[in-house]
Amino acid sequence: MKHPAFCLAALLLAVTAASAQEKPADVSPERARANFARPIVLAEDDVRLFQEAPAGYRDLPGGTLRGRLEPFEWDSAVTGTRRKAQVYLPPGYSADQKYPVLYLLHGIGGNEHEWTGYVKAHAILDNLIAGGQAVPMIVVLPNGRALPDDTPGANPFQPEKAAGFAKFERDLLDHLIPAVQAKYSTNPDREHRALAGLSMGGGQTFNFGLGHLDTFAWIGAFSAAPNTKPPAELVPDPAAARAQLKLLYISCGNKDGLINFSQGVHRYLKEHDVPHLWNVDDHGHDGATWGSNLYHFTQRIFR
Repeated sequence: MKHPAFCLAALLLAVTAASAQEKPADVSPERARANFARPIVLAEDDVRLFQEAPAGYRDLPGGTLRGRLEPFEWDSAVTGTRRKAQVYLPPGYSADQKYPVLYLLHGIGGNEHEWTGYVKAHAILDNLIAGGQAVPMIVVLPNGRALPDDTPGANPFQPEKAAGFAKFERDLLDHLIPAVQAKYSTNPDREHRALAGLSMGGGQTFNFGLGHLDTFAWIGAFSAAPNTKPPAELVPDPAAARAQLKLLYISCGNKDGLINFSQGVHRYLKEHDVPHLWNVDDHGHDGATWGSNLYHFTQRIFR
């Protein structure tokens, strides 16, 4: 049921109160259950912008990629270790051509294989690029938990594990991006670099992307988690965001108890006239919403 327009002020207060950033020390299974159990209150503009991705959008013809998916490693001074990612290269990848790069971040229990194993991101991109619906791009899928032991472990909600997601900011900017640019034929400017993520990775995307508009021009946050910073901290200078952002795409399902965090960012951006797309679909916190929104987001970047 949509929240009545005359109660919108109360909704704004509730969303703002519910959007305070959860610190790593506060993360726990109990807090996660409480977050997912938050009441879902929808305003008149919390609606679907895009239809569900079409049937078969992540099924590969013959089960075979036309591009390729390969392992990638980089040296991190943040962790003191050699870290791992997967890299998708588009069909016909050639060192004679320069490509834009999308960095795609996983959730709290995932690793560099979550987007490909659970959401089939490589198949989604492969189909779109082969069909001319998306610009040929390199997609980097790193482990976004910047710790010497970067596995999720038996309990990924341990504060020590959660802290690795914030530490990934410097690893991404200072080590991963330069390593990708050293190995692959990339366009190294901000207008050819995008950042997107799901859940905990959606919060990282808000925090790192909006915090470094000199590095990322295209940003996509899907079902952002409680690690998301408060909106006024994410966008302290709305005029700068308006000038620098090429696309800010925000999505969440209307059955997802974490929607408060994305709602809070959307309301703040709307109040400060920062252009963005806000897509509220009919899902919970699941692979169907992440795949469908990746499908829509990647068709709109680098254009």
